[in-house]
Amino acid sequence: MYRWYGLGEVPADWGKSVVTIGVFDGVHRGHQRIVARAAELGAERGLPVVAITFDPHPDEVVRPGSHPPFLCSARRRAELLAGLGADAVCVIPFTLDFSRLDPDEFVRTVLADRMHATAVVVGEDFRFGHKAAGDVPLLAKLGEKYEFSAEGMPLLGIDGTPISSTMIRRLLTDGDVAAAARELGRPHRVEGVVVRGHQRGRALGFPTANLHVPPHTAIPADGVYAGWLARLDGDGSGLGGDGGGHDAERWPAAISIGTNPTFGEGERTVEAYALDRDDLDLYGVHAAIDFAERLRGTLRFDSVDALAEQMTLDVVQARRLTR
Repeated sequence: MYRWYGLGEVPADWGKSVVTIGVFDGVHRGHQRIVARAAELGAERGLPVVAITFDPHPDEVVRPGSHPPFLCSARRRAELLAGLGADAVCVIPFTLDFSRLDPDEFVRTVLADRMHATAVVVGEDFRFGHKAAGDVPLLAKLGEKYEFSAEGMPLLGIDGTPISSTMIRRLLTDGDVAAAARELGRPHRVEGVVVRGHQRGRALGFPTANLHVPPHTAIPADGVYAGWLARLDGDGSGLGGDGGGHDAERWPAAISIGTNPTFGEGERTVEAYALDRDDLDLYGVHAAIDFAERLRGTLRFDSVDALAEQMTLDVVQARRLTR
């Protein structure tokens, strides 16, 4: 699969292609349906499929300070889109100048001149161009000018409610990681570099990997969760400076998010204990935590012994849910 960061990395001799375009934050089941349709058209026409996405989130450029928590990194998005059948993924740096392209300029610059699109598949709510002036009917009209077809796919819904990245963020804010996983089509993942914490978990017999996560990451509500901890391969450079890689090793885990009120701390941490493993040395490693189910909220215990007793019960529950 080809991975391009910016239109300048698209080869000059790139031929015709089928294109799907969107922010694709989370690459949830609704997005998966859109990419599947593009892959279907690509197979019918014998053409490669290009998925175009943006970094940073357009909202942060158009309305600074409004960046929504992202459900997955640009590198992770590219990885997921490739797994759905995209032959190439192009991450376009979303700048203020880029946001000012009018709809015709956007289509000519991105879809016609660079991708040589013969078909474009988007969600039915897709907007483009300066001040989001372009919609699917305008995209279809411009397609006649630049010789491509355009399809706006209906948003996939559960029980009549459309799936959206916004709704998934809301579920994570509520700690409902199981519902978020149903809409994503996989467990929600948080990535980061393992850093040294206070090592209290190790003293209690539950050594944890403490993740330093990038800004704007969608982190579930404070509490204890069952899930998995994975060590990612690669050097952490990734696409567009994004860290990561594929799972090199993966372990069932008990996960804690919160401020450790028993010890009177104020810093929020995201940490995971790989079940029954006290021999892992992950400091400095790029790692990922996948969330399966919330076990309980954050509690303040009267003693360290009471905390250790509850952690033992949490591990039992986590083991039951992840094995």
